[in-house]
Amino acid sequence: MAKRFARLEEIVLVWTLVLMVALIASQVFGRYVLQNAPSWTEEAARYIHVFQVWIGASYAVKLREHIRVEAFINLFHGTIRKILEMVSVIIWFLLALFLAVFGTKLVLDSLRNGQVSPAIQIPFWIPFLAIPIGGAGMSIRLIQQLIKISKSNYDKLESGESM
Repeated sequence: MAKRFARLEEIVLVWTLVLMVALIASQVFGRYVLQNAPSWTEEAARYIHVFQVWIGASYAVKLREHIRVEAFINLFHGTIRKILEMVSVIIWFLLALFLAVFGTKLVLDSLRNGQVSPAIQIPFWIPFLAIPIGGAGMSIRLIQQLIKISKSNYDKLESGESM
């Protein structure tokens, strides 16, 4: 089952990018060629992009491709470096968990309020759902990183190699 979902984020990101490009291209074509473009394509592309950002953040955690300053941490080796790596991931995990929890609260509040988007008329809780999905995805990936860090031997890292 885990192998089935191993590339889920990649697949979702690629297909949503294809859909977003098609929507924006149709918006541009309608606006400049037909002199009339539906407003819903712009709004749909915006909401798709919001999901891409949050799912992409989770995927970047999986690949360890988030921007981070390593000049300080590269000064240390062994147990101290391992502790610093774990502390930074724990702080990041707490932030991601905060996003997941309060993103869920935002979704539930929006669900109760019943507000809908102007052009597509979808409930606003649907675009807001990207926040807890992204926060939960990052939280899961960060737990995986904590496990990997705890099992790694930082005394045997070659210079220039990072976790």
